[in-house]
Amino acid sequence: MMTYKTRGVCSREIKFDIEGNRIKSVQFVGGCSGNTQGVARLIEGMDVDEAIKRIDGIDCAGRGTSCPDQLAKALKEYKASH
Repeated sequence: MMTYKTRGVCSREIKFDIEGNRIKSVQFVGGCSGNTQGVARLIEGMDVDEAIKRIDGIDCAGRGTSCPDQLAKALKEYKASH
């Protein structure tokens, strides 16, 4: 399981597993529980590149980022290192 420390959002970190190029599981630590659970369930099973395309750049309350955007950053970082 990979762990990504978030920046600029309510959640503190994101834990995720990738199998092949598919997102196997996602867990946000902290943040808005219902929203982060919803994002995690929608993203699980999705192709990594498709997930990045869909959630990259989403903004929350003018912060310039969001929990979904932080997940996109985590996935990009994962891809760059594998």
